[in-house]
Amino acid sequence: MSQITNPIRYPDFGSPQTMTKRAWWLVVLNVALPGSVQVLAGNRRLGRFGLGSTLTFVALATVTLIVYKVWPEIFLSIFTSNLGLWAAALVLTFYAVVWLMLTLDTLRLVRLVRAGPRARPAIALLTTAVMLVVCGTAGYGAYVATTASGFLSDVFVAGASEPPVNGRYNVLVLGGDAGADRDGLRPDSISVVSIDADTGQATMISLPRNLENVPFSAGSALGALYPKGYGAIDGCDTDACILNSIYTEGEIKRPFLYPDAVAQGSSPGIEATKEAAQGITGLQIQYYVLIDMQGFSDLVDALGGVDIDVQSRVPVHKDETFTTVAFWFEPGMQHMDGYHALWFARSRHGTSDYDRMNRQRQLQEALLSQASPANVLTQFQGVAKAGKEVVKTDVPQGMLGYFVNLASKTKTLPVEGVALTPDNGVDPENPDYAQITALIDAALAPPATDAPAG
Repeated sequence: MSQITNPIRYPDFGSPQTMTKRAWWLVVLNVALPGSVQVLAGNRRLGRFGLGSTLTFVALATVTLIVYKVWPEIFLSIFTSNLGLWAAALVLTFYAVVWLMLTLDTLRLVRLVRAGPRARPAIALLTTAVMLVVCGTAGYGAYVATTASGFLSDVFVAGASEPPVNGRYNVLVLGGDAGADRDGLRPDSISVVSIDADTGQATMISLPRNLENVPFSAGSALGALYPKGYGAIDGCDTDACILNSIYTEGEIKRPFLYPDAVAQGSSPGIEATKEAAQGITGLQIQYYVLIDMQGFSDLVDALGGVDIDVQSRVPVHKDETFTTVAFWFEPGMQHMDGYHALWFARSRHGTSDYDRMNRQRQLQEALLSQASPANVLTQFQGVAKAGKEVVKTDVPQGMLGYFVNLASKTKTLPVEGVALTPDNGVDPENPDYAQITALIDAALAPPATDAPAG
């Protein structure tokens, strides 16, 4: 009697039409609710295990989605930690194995040889394709999670979190310009990004690398050595007393002034530059990010290039005397690979440092806006490999969730800019630092609001 009332478990093996319908039902059920096929037509113990695993996975996915929608900072904190990433990798690997096992067992239960001849290839192809897609996706997700864990451990430190100062996070961003002809790394671009800790509004303060008489923050090591500004009285211990020489001053000449820098995930050169940036801007800087411009092109290539709106012709030289032009960047939208993006940012032929500052900021903003989750994930191996070589920072891993959530707000707002250039009345050879701090304070001050009528 049970063979008559349960044709899924006890089909008529002699009817190709019945077996074909049964095969399609089993394949669809295996896709819709893995484990149900075994409960209905195979090993019920395996089916209950598969169903339990499937329902648990659906519950976990639902809870994860709810947390992401309601408490995004908690979600990001979990999935930017090594523990959270490895847990995700283990879950995805486990489910990939379970799905593979259930699908192979479904193919066995289908009895393809009993189905209609015309239907057999379609049934086998659909089952195999779905299996490869689901198992491959889960496997790739596990790979991304483990690779991301390694990347985060290599780039971010395990230090203590810093609170916002006056409601803001201030980050020193250095574009490193290392080379065989240079005495160590020398910052090619220096800026401070000040971010409102609530709204995510970001203001980028571009610091000319040729600023002179640079002041240092109160109580700093170099501030005690140069109380009147960098090189203001007795000169300095480098070839030029300008802002971007301060990195070399700390890194090569006076590393003993910063004995704890390396242990804290920084370096003497970075700490010296941070003291200078604080003295110039009047802001307390919590973190730094160093971008190696030599490796920057690899990151651009890994992301598939970057689209830049070139505002005016930019020449690229092919000799050190800046007399011979190799090629030009013409005005208009251009898709650049890493090699050309790097040249666009660094070209000096016939342009000023202020032009370069604007191009570098434009490139940074374009890369950030175009680095979507889709192209990061699809090129993750290249991005992670390049990122390890390109980025150095002392942002603690425990703060990543907060900053990623804050960055999602920043991305929806225009990035404000404060350029310390002659157009804004700043003379780099004789800068008025009181005027500079006033410019910055005005840019960061919240807009005045009318008091409500009493």
